[in-house]
Amino acid sequence: MATNITFHPGSVTATERIELLRQRGVTIWLTGLSASGKSTIACALEQHLLHLHKFVYRLDGDNIRFGLNKDLGFDEKSRNENIRRIGEVSKLFADASCIAITAFISPYLVDRGLARELHEKAGIPFIEVFVDAPLHIVEERDPKGLYKKARAGEIKDFTGISAPYEAPENPEIHIKTHETDVTESVGIITRYLIEKGYISL
Repeated sequence: MATNITFHPGSVTATERIELLRQRGVTIWLTGLSASGKSTIACALEQHLLHLHKFVYRLDGDNIRFGLNKDLGFDEKSRNENIRRIGEVSKLFADASCIAITAFISPYLVDRGLARELHEKAGIPFIEVFVDAPLHIVEERDPKGLYKKARAGEIKDFTGISAPYEAPENPEIHIKTHETDVTESVGIITRYLIEKGYISL
């Protein structure tokens, strides 16, 4: 880490942003296996909140690897760095009073814990949403054909097959997508935001 740098605080306070933009920033962190429904829910939630006139932005696992994280692979070290960066970026969005929605497998408890800690130290709400579906269900869905390739040994370090997924122990929201459709899922998250006072209608 560089030693010849100094953090330069601005003149705009978090309170000022919240009061003027009439919105508090939060990060909604969707985690779950590939094909569990994270991206589908994230897209629908972003659309719904935008139509409620909320400042919202979605960070998607695949999309980020076309730009910011295009230098990273899928080994454990790269996955750690992938999530570290997203933790930092989502915190910046939320600090700007945006509702940041992230949709990443983020398989490791420690990485998600570090993202949460980063937000909590900054006084920014962090909402972990476990987008849950059994392995046999996501393998049946397999929209990208990734599970089939992983089973055939064509993809190494594939979460749920040849690499671990550590499920959240105490997520703020737990959605079972084999029992709950997209509209219901968006409703569950929206109601949570309202109940906690993060948004108002």
